[in-house]
Amino acid sequence: MPLLIENRQNRLPLNRSLLERTVRCALSMLETPEGEISLLLVDDREMTAINGEYRGKPGPTNVLAFAMRDGAFSEVEPRLLGDVVISTETALREAEEMKIPPEDRIIRLLIHGMLHLFGYDHEASGEEDRRMREKTDEIITEIRSMGLYPENGTTAS
Repeated sequence: MPLLIENRQNRLPLNRSLLERTVRCALSMLETPEGEISLLLVDDREMTAINGEYRGKPGPTNVLAFAMRDGAFSEVEPRLLGDVVISTETALREAEEMKIPPEDRIIRLLIHGMLHLFGYDHEASGEEDRRMREKTDEIITEIRSMGLYPENGTTAS
């Protein structure tokens, strides 16, 4: 199974199938179909604690990623790529502000977090930000073209 999910929130119903299809498609497009990630869905309280502990920043953020491609666990089989943590509470607020379905926001954040696991870093430069946005759009387009996720709204970030 390419996706391990731990759901610690109750604000958003979990569409496990959609999340799994998204991860499978993204891993295939990133040429790592044997990869595995874990996804932790949390509320703002827990995200604030994680953000403070690991980034030294106050308050919640929408998504964090913890890569394991390098270091002590890089040779673990199946290929453990890392952890993606999403605050569904923040994602719901952002979806409402953007006037998009919550699922669109969650999918974009999941892909965004996965790209961080592969070394993409939108904060490194404007070019890297553009590259990451383009790859996100490419993956979402592929997911929709395969019928894995219907287009029911924009997925603007």
